[in-house]
Amino acid sequence: MTQNQTKPISIQGPMCPVPHHHTEAVVIGHGSGGQMTSDLIKNNFQSRIGNVYLSEGNDAARLFVAGLNDQIAVSTDSHVVSPIFYPGGDIGRLSVCGTVNDVAMLGADPKYLTAGFILEEGFSIESLNMIIDSMADACKEAGVQIVAGDTKVVEKGKADGIFINTAGFGVIPHKRQIGGQFAQPGDAVIISGSLGDHGIAVLQARGELGFESDITSDVAPLNHMIAELLEAIPEVHVLRDPTRGGLATSLKEIACQSEISIRLNEESIPVKPDVRTACEMLGFDPLYMANEGKLIVILPEEKAESALEIIKNSHYGTNAMRIGAVFEEDPGMVLLETAFGSTRILDMLSGEILPRIC
Repeated sequence: MTQNQTKPISIQGPMCPVPHHHTEAVVIGHGSGGQMTSDLIKNNFQSRIGNVYLSEGNDAARLFVAGLNDQIAVSTDSHVVSPIFYPGGDIGRLSVCGTVNDVAMLGADPKYLTAGFILEEGFSIESLNMIIDSMADACKEAGVQIVAGDTKVVEKGKADGIFINTAGFGVIPHKRQIGGQFAQPGDAVIISGSLGDHGIAVLQARGELGFESDITSDVAPLNHMIAELLEAIPEVHVLRDPTRGGLATSLKEIACQSEISIRLNEESIPVKPDVRTACEMLGFDPLYMANEGKLIVILPEEKAESALEIIKNSHYGTNAMRIGAVFEEDPGMVLLETAFGSTRILDMLSGEILPRIC
């Protein structure tokens, strides 16, 4: 029986979790992008400043502006990665690409960014210029402009070199509806490339890997690849970049948003040998490792092969794979068919694997 023919078994267990982590102070796990982050958002932010836009739970907000046929996508992100330079990227490229990608996940065409810099007294001007140049190069590649910004300087010892906050703005074509809440039973699930490259590249730059490798971060703007995909296949239902918390956490969020289940085939999920080796040595799971240049696509089954062909023709999608399917049964569940023939339940990341990864 093929993956497409397999139906999820009924499993009694956790579906969509309710907020449960109540702490007296912020801990490092609140920044994981997993369950503790979700709890912090729901318990503390949404309960106090929540609204219809925040409740959608996507990486960007979809705004309706009076007098405009098109919608506006808005996103904001803060970047505290350590170290600020690592194989394949740096905090500047990350800040641009991460924000461009968040806006593009609603099917928007990213147009403009803002950038705010918090600098620590004594930070090298040479390093600052390298970061700004990297941001300029990433903006050129993505086809966006930084149109406003801010700079603050704090005393030595009061920060860690440099933090960057960005906001992104884009245009969603009239009537286009893409988001984590739109997955449908019968859809196919595609990933645009190998998992865990960014997380392991940053860990290597910290000197914590224990061996030398050629692993580099996948940090990249995905908006051009997405535009080509949507021009050919407007029926796409969900786009998501699996950053903090990785593929497993992102799919769990989508399963809960859309009230569906997702079944994955472990042998179809691409992971580079060096990344897999590093994860095995360190006790990490590639499914929960951070990515900064990968794309989850969920779309009708009959469009899957065409979508794969388009993605693979992109520079950032050459290793794309179909990895699973969407089902109606057991809503909120993400199930992994392992290489050993068993079924594993995937939940949100429960703690913090690597702090300050983005």
